[in-house]
Amino acid sequence: MPVRDLIIVGAGPTGLSAAIAAKTRGLDYQLIEQGTLVNSIYRFPPQMVFFTTPELLEIGGLPFVSPYEKPTRAEALRYYRKVVDAFDLQISFEEQALAVARESENGEDLFVVETRSTRGVRRIRQGRAVVMAIGYYDHPNVLNVPGEDLAHVSHYYGDPHPYYRQRVVIVGGGNSAAEASLDLFRAGAHVTLVHRWPMLKSTIKYWVKPDIENRIAAGSIAARFNTCVSEIRPTSIVVRSAAGLEELPADAVFLLTGYHADWDLLASAGVTLDSRGVPAYDAETFETNVPGLYVAGGALSGRDTAPIFIENGRFHGERIVEAIARRGGNRT
Repeated sequence: MPVRDLIIVGAGPTGLSAAIAAKTRGLDYQLIEQGTLVNSIYRFPPQMVFFTTPELLEIGGLPFVSPYEKPTRAEALRYYRKVVDAFDLQISFEEQALAVARESENGEDLFVVETRSTRGVRRIRQGRAVVMAIGYYDHPNVLNVPGEDLAHVSHYYGDPHPYYRQRVVIVGGGNSAAEASLDLFRAGAHVTLVHRWPMLKSTIKYWVKPDIENRIAAGSIAARFNTCVSEIRPTSIVVRSAAGLEELPADAVFLLTGYHADWDLLASAGVTLDSRGVPAYDAETFETNVPGLYVAGGALSGRDTAPIFIENGRFHGERIVEAIARRGGNRT
């Protein structure tokens, strides 16, 4: 079984930047991805527009050319495909990391990464170091209320068309909730926004925030602030506020309450997590309390994902590989 210098888990922008850095420094690396290339971006709503400008999404020094000030999801997918082709990156798709363990073999400390493909094939990969660039989009923050698992309830928003003339309840007060509410409203849905705090989050995109606030003020999008969900029923949702319980009609419910990294995978690998799910790591090298195991990108963020995004996470991989190379990981 080959022993790689580095195994990178996650082929998002952060994982790709780590792979580029590894290849540039001559490290023997393997990048594994449980879904498709930049899987989280692929799962964004088709009409999504990024908050940032194209150059702040660039990795590997490859220019991101767009005619728009704010690039689209489709442009980003095209760009990252070009990055992989330009550097001829070695990626195994549809291969999920199930467990990461540190073992000693022939006097050398190695990581054993157990994986499973979407076709059910299991395999073991070995590496001297591991980068967990696993993001957070696959693990929604659940409300743990009755009815959360009903068929008309989702933690992800996609296309508005199926909800034309439907009664839709959006739970959340961040950017995803605001954009979904506006998109659904303009597609002819009857939208109610439910948020547990007294106002929308300040982190909403600057061109979206006045739009959603104006729609709420005009009454075209109903809103319930300082309100929490108590129960979801087949045709309604029960919410609680200072005024008591209220039952809102709902043909569809979107719980857009944020996401978090795979805490179980990190913890089972021995990584220490605080009460907010933030892993213990060195701020310079991104090495965790487990020697040779690194975290990058969204995996750093715990419950508060706002501070970590592509614009700053894209540099983590380069710094990690630099730290590994300083320790003698470069085999050239």
